[in-house]
Amino acid sequence: MARLSHWTQRRPWIAILLWVLVFGASIGASGAVGSAFEDDFSMPGTESQELADLLEERAPEANDVSVQVVFAADDVAAERDRVDALLAEIAGMPGVASVNDPYAEYGAIGEDGTVGYATAVFDGTAEEAAALLPLAEEASGDGLEVALGGDPIREVEEGGGGAAEGVGILAALVILVLMFGSFLAASLPLITAVFAVGTTFGLAVLVSHVVTLPTFLTPILFLVGLGVGVDYALLIFARFRSELLGGASRRAAAAAALDTAGRSVLFAGSVVIIALIGLYALGLGALQSVAIAVALVVLVTMIASVTLLPALLALFGKRIEKRVRRHAAKAKGVPGRRWNAWSRFVEKRAWLAIVLVTVGLVALSAPLTGLRLGFADAGTESEELQSRQAYDMLSDGFGKGFNGPLMVVTDGTEAEAAAAYEAVGALDAVEQASPAVEVAPQLWMSFVIGTGGPSDEATVDLVHQLREDLDGVEGVQLVGGPTAAAIDFSDIIEQRAPLFLVIVVGLSMLLLMAVFRSVLIPLKAAVLNLLTIGASLGLVAWIFQEGLLGTQPGPIEAFVPVMSFAIIFGLSMDYEVFLMSRMREEWVRTGDAVEAVRKGLASTGSVVTAAAAIMIAVFGAFMFSESRMMQQFGIGMAAAIFIDAFVIRCLLVPALMKAMGRGAWWIPKWLDRVLPHVTVEPEPERTETGREPAAVR
Repeated sequence: MARLSHWTQRRPWIAILLWVLVFGASIGASGAVGSAFEDDFSMPGTESQELADLLEERAPEANDVSVQVVFAADDVAAERDRVDALLAEIAGMPGVASVNDPYAEYGAIGEDGTVGYATAVFDGTAEEAAALLPLAEEASGDGLEVALGGDPIREVEEGGGGAAEGVGILAALVILVLMFGSFLAASLPLITAVFAVGTTFGLAVLVSHVVTLPTFLTPILFLVGLGVGVDYALLIFARFRSELLGGASRRAAAAAALDTAGRSVLFAGSVVIIALIGLYALGLGALQSVAIAVALVVLVTMIASVTLLPALLALFGKRIEKRVRRHAAKAKGVPGRRWNAWSRFVEKRAWLAIVLVTVGLVALSAPLTGLRLGFADAGTESEELQSRQAYDMLSDGFGKGFNGPLMVVTDGTEAEAAAAYEAVGALDAVEQASPAVEVAPQLWMSFVIGTGGPSDEATVDLVHQLREDLDGVEGVQLVGGPTAAAIDFSDIIEQRAPLFLVIVVGLSMLLLMAVFRSVLIPLKAAVLNLLTIGASLGLVAWIFQEGLLGTQPGPIEAFVPVMSFAIIFGLSMDYEVFLMSRMREEWVRTGDAVEAVRKGLASTGSVVTAAAAIMIAVFGAFMFSESRMMQQFGIGMAAAIFIDAFVIRCLLVPALMKAMGRGAWWIPKWLDRVLPHVTVEPEPERTETGREPAAVR
């Protein structure tokens, strides 16, 4: 790392030019070939996937994407001319393959005659779906209410979250300027992060032609890329600044920063990547593709932090040094004095802090015992959106379950399909079931409407009950459709999550054990990270599942817990490694466990909290996103970073290290010999006698 620093110091323009070329090439190439993002919700081995494959093979038209045109009036029959005119206009729009006649189709008008719907088969783009929305707005009025629903409309109305990205960048810049007292110094971590995120986005667009990457990837890439990009660059820059103030030259300061904080960044980033790759244990294509892309942004960010940032420091180092020294001169007191005092304060109340914080985090985690995974339907969206209005009208006219119909497919004879229809109709949880219709030779389909909405617990129970009861019916009976697929997705995550946790936590503990030559420190890190993640996800469940703070109550998006776990667990290791590596430096140098905690916290406390404040601002900005999933991601990760940095690192870790004393650094001799020797700090210097410090011996 020191040699890499010296190379960038001698040839900063070459390093910067290489990054500009890589950045420009990735953006230019992605713009030229275009993206091929596509959602992959395949779930091998599930009944809903078996049904989808069967329809794709023998009746592909049954899986057509559609837009619902929902209309309501005191008497929809009296509004037929206006409805027909609207449907004719929609039928002529780009992307619309066909539109049925609701007045001629059985069941398309509600029993009370106040609500009806037409189905438009849609095979167009997002821009073409957006062009349909004004037509519904113009047709509404004078006693007729019209709204569009369906997945294409929901995707358009959720938007891309551009405002959130802008708020996050602005908040990060403000915090950095306040910390360093210089716009130039503050801009360097942001420049590094932007180059990393931009390059990764371009690469992701290119990779999407080879690997299936989801359509919702862009905001997640920004969310993670900007967060870790600023975080990693700030940790290195802060060490550079510390070395300058300690009297080192710019070149020596850069080398020391890269040889200490740079190693921490590479190690922490590797843990994030390991946590993301752990998602492969779930066996879900949608999560695996996200893991690839997010791991890529972390990898590119790590490389940018140890190559681009040192080059920028070499180029602007003289100006930055002047501002750093001027800003430090204006500050009163000894650097880290307050953090040293805080550490002493916590030491005196160590057990009280341990008990109170642990109880508080466990209490915040309590909602996880009733966590309900799923995919939020249009009923959880803002009432201003057409998709929500269409959802409400259909619920009023046809019942809550109409928005989440279940497919029952019989691969067999007409008699077997009729037997399945009778078995389904006998269930109390079924509001109505349509007679089986032959969609292909010897392939029959009927739709089942339950008494609950798509994301209600009653619908989950109905899917399981249908499958159990239909097992006793002759022929191949399958229950599926989008609603059942969402339930299967959630079931898979719940069943395979323990294996995922064991892989991620186990590998991370082994890495920490190899780095810090300790048994208790990796165990402490794993337990504290689990508490942090549990408390943050518990907060998300309180807000979104229970409907606090004005949100619509509904299930937690099935993606959120496992993706959040992987990312948060990795990011928590950033601060763990950065803080503990500084403590280990002091422990190796002095052999004094108490003093190691004090000096470690004093030298890293301000950096960790500043980095956390930036991460919180970036992640918290996504509460302004239109996407419920991104809101849950943003709030959950912002809460986790707050808990980790301000509660765990600044309060619970010093208390635990005080309680463990010298035992924190204990490792059995046999294990010490077996584990590979990995360091994130320079090797301890020999004493004048040529022997290692006592702590190392």
